[in-house]
Amino acid sequence: MANFKEIVTKAIIGKSKKNSTNEFKITPELKPDTILGCWIINHKFNGVNNNGLVNILGTYDINVWYSYDSDTKTAVTTKSVDYQDKMPVRLKDNTVLTNNEEIIVRSLKQPSVSNVVINGDTVDLVIEKELGVEVIGDTKIKVSIEEDEDDYEEINDDEVINNNDEVAIDEIDEEYLK
Repeated sequence: MANFKEIVTKAIIGKSKKNSTNEFKITPELKPDTILGCWIINHKFNGVNNNGLVNILGTYDINVWYSYDSDTKTAVTTKSVDYQDKMPVRLKDNTVLTNNEEIIVRSLKQPSVSNVVINGDTVDLVIEKELGVEVIGDTKIKVSIEEDEDDYEEINDDEVINNNDEVAIDEIDEEYLK
C-alpha cells in the first residue's frame, strides 16, 4: 500500500488575459498638417486585488511627431495617460482571491498606435494593448512515498574495493623515464 504526503507550495492558481482598445484625443500646440509618427513609451503597470477582481493600474506616454506650417517644420507633442483595467480571473479549484496571493501582470502586447487621424486642430488616436495576469497562491500536491528502505550499499573499510590496483602496481615499467 502506497503512502502519500501532502506538500504545500506556491503555484499559478489562476490566469487571464485581456485585449483592450482605447481612443484618445491630443491637441498639439500647433495645427498639424501631417502625422509623421506615433509611439508609446514608459509603459508601467501593476495589479491589485479589488474584491475578487484584479485591478490593473497603469500609465504610458503617447508621442506624436507631426509637421506644421505647410509641412515645412516638425514638432513632437507628448501626453501622459493613466488607465485602469478590471480583469476577472477564474481561479482553479474554486479558490477565492484574497490579499494573500501574489498578482503578476505582464504586457503580452505592448501598447501601440493602430490608427491616427488629424481632426481639425486635434489628433485622434486608437491604441491597442494586451495584458496578462497570473495569480500565485498556496496549493497542495500529493506525492507517493516509498517505504523506508535503506538503498545504500554498505562498504567495510577493511575490504579492498578494487583488486585491479595491486595488479596495476606490478605492471609499472621502472625503466620508462630513463
